[in-house]
Amino acid sequence: MDEPIFKLGISAGFAINRFPEPEVWLQIVGERLGLRYCQFVADLLSPFLPDDIITREVEKIREEAERYGVCIETTFTSIYTRVNHLLHPNPEIRRVWFDWFKRWFKISADLGAKGSGSHFGILSVRDYSDPERRQALIKEGIRSWQELTKVARDYGLRFLIYEPMSVPRELGETISKAKELYDAVNENAAIPFLFCLDVDHGDAMSGDPRDSDPYSWLRELGSMAPVVHIKQSVGISSGHLPFTEEYNRIGKIRPDKVLEALRESGAKEVTLLLEIAHRERRPIEDRVLEDIEESVRYWREWVKD
Repeated sequence: MDEPIFKLGISAGFAINRFPEPEVWLQIVGERLGLRYCQFVADLLSPFLPDDIITREVEKIREEAERYGVCIETTFTSIYTRVNHLLHPNPEIRRVWFDWFKRWFKISADLGAKGSGSHFGILSVRDYSDPERRQALIKEGIRSWQELTKVARDYGLRFLIYEPMSVPRELGETISKAKELYDAVNENAAIPFLFCLDVDHGDAMSGDPRDSDPYSWLRELGSMAPVVHIKQSVGISSGHLPFTEEYNRIGKIRPDKVLEALRESGAKEVTLLLEIAHRERRPIEDRVLEDIEESVRYWREWVKD
């Protein structure tokens, strides 16, 4: 069996509110970190902005990406866009977010991305607590994503991705439920609806130990995941920790085990994206780039591309 292609990249989420200038964050990615692959995030260029601003910003991002040798492979929602969107209680707001995704996929294609995505959608506590309402909204969400695969195809994207989460109302929180949503959307999808897996997600209270084991997720779903978010993980919910010596001593994420699980899944090509977040507090704020640099060095021992 051929060895899978593993690539190391980064989510541009680290740049939100710190390095919003394309010439700054792309220089960091391409020169300081020496990375060639990036997942752009909507918080750096909102589809709610006027068209003329978006056009100019897209052009600038493309120029700087070319200057620093960075490939924007995929795009994704992020911190400020981690909202209910397609499962919002208000149907008018759901429609706004459906149109938002249409514009986001156009931006993604213009940036040269081959795929784009988000979490599936988030139910309110009240809607999740009502079984009939919950099922109706999930069915609507499935139809919406199916329609969005057609939009994405028409813009030239090759796939969409969704991120399984960690609590039931955010959906895809167990391996089996994540696969159910995958199967349901792909029954009538214009392009593949795949996974963006995260080594720190999964329901720790599902009753199945596999659901809180990152390596089980990778083994069982890795062949359907062109993208995996990586960060160090400590305990049940540890945030987006860097791969520094401090956290690597106590963390459960090991590059060799990640790659082995992906090999066992039958994956052909996977981009491993550092998704590291720092609170806006000192002294944490002052070591953002140092922590990311150390994380890149740690993973470079295992992923050369």
